[in-house]
Amino acid sequence: METQLAKKSSRIRKSVRRAGAERYLLLHLLSFAASISITRLFLEITGYPQIGGGELHIAHVLWGGLFLYIATLGPLVWANRWVYAISAVMSGIGIGLFIDEVGKFITQTNDYFYPPAAPIIYALFLVTVLVYTRMRRPIARDVRSELYHVLDGLEEVLDHDLTDRERHDLLQRLDYITQGTLHPDLKRLAQTLRDFIVNDSLYFIPHVPTRWDRFIARLRSWEDKWLNRRLFRAILAGAILALGIWFVSDPGFLAFRMGNPDEIQRVISTMIDDRLIPGPSTLIWYYARLALQLAVGILLLISAAMLVTGKDRRGIFLAYLGLLLALTTVNLLIFYFDQFSTIITASVELIVFLGVLRYRSKYLKNP
Repeated sequence: METQLAKKSSRIRKSVRRAGAERYLLLHLLSFAASISITRLFLEITGYPQIGGGELHIAHVLWGGLFLYIATLGPLVWANRWVYAISAVMSGIGIGLFIDEVGKFITQTNDYFYPPAAPIIYALFLVTVLVYTRMRRPIARDVRSELYHVLDGLEEVLDHDLTDRERHDLLQRLDYITQGTLHPDLKRLAQTLRDFIVNDSLYFIPHVPTRWDRFIARLRSWEDKWLNRRLFRAILAGAILALGIWFVSDPGFLAFRMGNPDEIQRVISTMIDDRLIPGPSTLIWYYARLALQLAVGILLLISAAMLVTGKDRRGIFLAYLGLLLALTTVNLLIFYFDQFSTIITASVELIVFLGVLRYRSKYLKNP
């Protein structure tokens, strides 16, 4: 009996995913990517200016620290739900400005252009993307997490911002709690909250779609009207074919020149930054990049051929495999040698990859 009471009175430390966590992570990701891209573009256009004079140099890592400070301070001070969206954007900008100068922190010469810096930045972005994809997955429901989300949703009642859709969602969660819990106090609390929400005097507003919701709705409407399966497959096959040709062009060129070692060295030296000292390890990594590019290119070319011949399932699988390998592995090596000029290519790969996922989810669902 004492053991059971101890279990009931023991504190619960298990984490609960915040409602809307995937949306906040998406804002963080977009801000992160925009911060890196805009910073590098601005510095390239302006000739890498420095703020300060004499002994002072105000690097943009300090601005990143300021944004991170604001992002962490906001949720500690304010309880409103809108704080999380602002914090997500601020933290994305801050981490982008901070990690952009990673080359200075890992070299004794404070080398901002240190070649491994670009792959490190890209790897951090990939880790964040992985966390985002994990947050998008549905999780098993339980009474405790549902009650957490109900209490969080009640903030909308206090702000007179509760919509009819949010009200319906709260009622569903409370019904689940009432039916799923064996604890009489929790059941009584859920029933009391339900009576409060169904009260006719409760102030709520009709659901108004956000700009993002309207954009997605228009996009899906356009897709249903104009982008049928045949056209979608043709566009996808063309994009995959173009990427496949791009991936094999570099390895194919070096293979053509393979009979001339001096020519190979010249080609590599023109693509490697002057700060790199060509050596055995550099050449090994460069050849690894070429081999992986060739493998991805072959996968994409076969995928495009299968899509053209109507073998959608196998073609989409090969495209998924090739683009995933390119985004997670090959681009790390390409960023090392080509630095941030690869951002555009990586963005195109991501767009085509999203197209592959969309085609698979829409037309190739398992029965």
